Amino acid sequence: RRCVSAPGRQDGEVGKAQQAAAAGEEAGGQPTIFSKIIDRTIPATILYEDDKCLVFRDVAPQAPVHFLVIPKRPIPRISRVGPQDTELLGHLMVVAASTAQAEGLADGYRLVINDGKHGAQSVYHLHLHVLGGRQMGWPPG
Repeated sequence: RRCVSAPGRQDGEVGKAQQAAAAGEEAGGQPTIFSKIIDRTIPATILYEDDKCLVFRDVAPQAPVHFLVIPKRPIPRISRVGPQDTELLGHLMVVAASTAQAEGLADGYRLVINDGKHGAQSVYHLHLHVLGGRQMGWPPG
């Protein structure tokens, strides 16, 4: 069976996303690496925490500053949110902005949410990537 992705990209995050989708992880319900970070089963460098979310450094940074903002409530994908999630999603964005400021990203940064297999989502727990500390290119991937 052959997976189709970006030319030459069957490894890394795209490969992980293909594997996660094939394993049915997008359905949610299973513990993820992020739920294990929330419950402290897996260590992480935590930058911020409150009752709704957790912010921690990415284990494989793609920029000089790269951190993730995740809700503590497990939402598998951004495409699965509804009107009841409006307040939480706004909170995640505000926390992303305040953490970016605390991390010295005054010159700007990029927010990324990957959704599903074609969006290269490799962990099915909603998360915002915040990348900065260098000039970002356009168009992305």
